[in-house]
Amino acid sequence: MPGGDSLAHTKDSSVAFQPPLSENSRMAKTPEQRLAEVSPAEKSKGIFKLFLGYAPGVGKSYNMLSEAIRRHSRGEDVVIGIVETHGRKGVSELACQLEAVPRRKIDYKGTLFEEMDIDAILARKPLVAVVDELAHTNIPGSKHRKRYEDVLELLDAKIDVLSAVNIQHVESLAPTVRAITGVVVRETLPDWILQVATETVMVDLTPEALQKRMQRGDIYGQEKVEQALTNFFRRGNLIALRELALRQVAEQVDRSLESYMDQKEIQATWPVRERIAVCIGTSARAQYLIARAARMARRMDAELYAVHVTVDGDDDPGEQKTLEANLELAESLGAKVVRLKGSSIAHSTAAFTREKHVTQVIFGRTAVEGWRSVNYLRQMYKFLHDAPAVDVHIVTQEPD
Repeated sequence: MPGGDSLAHTKDSSVAFQPPLSENSRMAKTPEQRLAEVSPAEKSKGIFKLFLGYAPGVGKSYNMLSEAIRRHSRGEDVVIGIVETHGRKGVSELACQLEAVPRRKIDYKGTLFEEMDIDAILARKPLVAVVDELAHTNIPGSKHRKRYEDVLELLDAKIDVLSAVNIQHVESLAPTVRAITGVVVRETLPDWILQVATETVMVDLTPEALQKRMQRGDIYGQEKVEQALTNFFRRGNLIALRELALRQVAEQVDRSLESYMDQKEIQATWPVRERIAVCIGTSARAQYLIARAARMARRMDAELYAVHVTVDGDDDPGEQKTLEANLELAESLGAKVVRLKGSSIAHSTAAFTREKHVTQVIFGRTAVEGWRSVNYLRQMYKFLHDAPAVDVHIVTQEPD
């Protein structure tokens, strides 16, 4: 922010020759001094804002450029590094309102190509750069192989970046997209790039509205409309791709919330998303418990943990074989397997529940009598005493 340093330089130089201030007068500060104190420290990297869509035509580039124009109208120095309009009138009209850094021309095998000129942007030193199509592969001879690498260099140079990408270009999702649509995605970017983004904006549109845009010729030329609607832009494909994008954003929001709660040391459970922990032991009975927990997790679209606590002295080889089978079943049903060690099952489980902000815990209970029943109730009481506020399910199992 330009405020802090510039204010310091514009102060009256006579201040340096004033007599020493009394203790009370030292507490009185000028508005400039107060502003300098609250002004944020110089940022170490640029801010990366990513506009994520589920298909071409949902409005990523339009929203990205609209954001750039708003920032420019507020006095920020904004340039276009590269924007691909694909002949779309709305995008072209917005792009014309901003300064564009001339592209670099590269000769490759006798053909002249144009790529974003990252060195020219770095020399220009804008506050914000607009960089479209994040997953793009640069022409050989470019400074970097992939456009996201260009973006990382801009961020390192403390330049804010506005960029856009569709969900099908995320590397781990490309095989899923191929299975759904039959289309091979040739340009991908690693999943961790999405986690680099300071802010991710999901640009959403219903599949029906997107198909209407296609029919009007707002996305591709009329000669391509019929083929697109019967292939990639089939309603089923769009519904599936939209769900993939929504889930991706939900995961990022979930990570952000968890990070915030850790930073602020918030130990209370915020039941924004259901997280279920099922506590399993070395008995074959646990397989029923795991299946029951997996069904609950599916119904609630919840994250599922399969937790086993090894108490000092639990090393029976026969029991270990059954335990491994139980954990393997849990993993096959989509649970995240967690192995804990401690002196008390109740204490270790309670600590895990607090750490992972679990909202529901499932325990199994065998219908037993005598001291074993008393010990079970004692452990349950200890868990309830140590754990945060969570829902507890006790599932009765048949004895061996």
